[in-house]
Amino acid sequence: MSNKMYENFTEVLKHELVPALGCTEPIAIAFTAAKAREVLGHMPEKMKVSCSGNIVKNVKSVTVPSTDGLKGIASSAIAGAVNGDSSLEYEVLKPITRENVETVRHFLEEGMCEVGLLDTEAVLDIEVRMSAGNDSVVVEVKDEHTHIDHIEKNGEIIYQAKSEAAAENAVMLDPDTTLPDILWYADHVDLNDVKDIIEEQINKNLMIAEEGLRRPYGANVGKNIMKTCRDCTDKAVAYAAAGSDARMDGCKLPVVINSGSGNQGLTVSMPVYIFAEEYNVSHEKMLRAVVFSNMTAIYQKSKLGKLSAYCGAVSAACASGAAITYMLGGTYEQIENTLTNAIATLSGIVCDGAKASCAAKIATAVDSAILAHKMAMSGDVLKSGEGLIADTLQETIEAYTTMGRDGMRETDRMILKMMTS
Repeated sequence: MSNKMYENFTEVLKHELVPALGCTEPIAIAFTAAKAREVLGHMPEKMKVSCSGNIVKNVKSVTVPSTDGLKGIASSAIAGAVNGDSSLEYEVLKPITRENVETVRHFLEEGMCEVGLLDTEAVLDIEVRMSAGNDSVVVEVKDEHTHIDHIEKNGEIIYQAKSEAAAENAVMLDPDTTLPDILWYADHVDLNDVKDIIEEQINKNLMIAEEGLRRPYGANVGKNIMKTCRDCTDKAVAYAAAGSDARMDGCKLPVVINSGSGNQGLTVSMPVYIFAEEYNVSHEKMLRAVVFSNMTAIYQKSKLGKLSAYCGAVSAACASGAAITYMLGGTYEQIENTLTNAIATLSGIVCDGAKASCAAKIATAVDSAILAHKMAMSGDVLKSGEGLIADTLQETIEAYTTMGRDGMRETDRMILKMMTS
């Protein structure tokens, strides 16, 4: 691996693995509204929030953190405007107090915030307009959850992201990346470069998973699995699902995300951690396996895009299963075969928004990914020519991600149409 690619991988990990409070789409709305209120200089009298379809889909049914059970676009925006801190980015709602929640409820009842659908080609696009007296502000966040595209105050553009500069400075995975590159990086990365963020991911995600197993959240998917836990596989599935149970239901504990998603952050880390504990894997090997899991998920998502009708838990679970194979001494061929088995089995699970059932989808995906691992370790692999499986793993990933990115666009439109009608 060249020094340039090594530095790219390390930078990508540091960029992607950050703490987030709650589901990242409501948080993105709260971040945009908090920034708009800060520019306005005082609490607005009126607000309008317009979002792309994928944002609408992922905010409709999920609990906004720190709001005692409030849901939806207006709740997210008003919470951000009332006491959000945009400098905290994914943890923008951390300062919200009980008194603030009552204020949010009051503004909701007053109908202060109008909600609309944004006419945009971008899958991640949020525009907040707010006014008070003679002052007005427009803030747009686009492409990434905390990337401000432009700010307008009283009809004058006061900030405009330069698209050329943004493209040059964007932290993106090297497009020439292959699975052998990721494997080499996991084997050879200086852990001093990534240890802090990987350990933070494990520790924070373990904390919220344990919280999800202790108390009732959402549909209690993780708790129900643990009631009849038979082995390490059930425990790995339960921990990943329980973390999602908690965060989808507004738990105030943060999750360290992957590819802009807390659910994906949980899915790439918890199963690997549980298997490492079960098999007494060394701390170093476990860290390297979590590096491999994160990078493999990011590799798949770089081809899919941040948001689509293709459930992100699929990519994350496939990566987690392959990382378990890697951690337990599997050969390169067995690692490849784990990914082939998992991708061919799981692809097609649709994303119909962020909500309680995300935990059940994570449970299904992780269970299938561990089955894919067991098959690969036994020498069993789904064959080329079956469905979209190609001659090489690289071609197989290209086939399934193209199907998810391009082929499922109409599915995405239909899901949004059904939700909004």
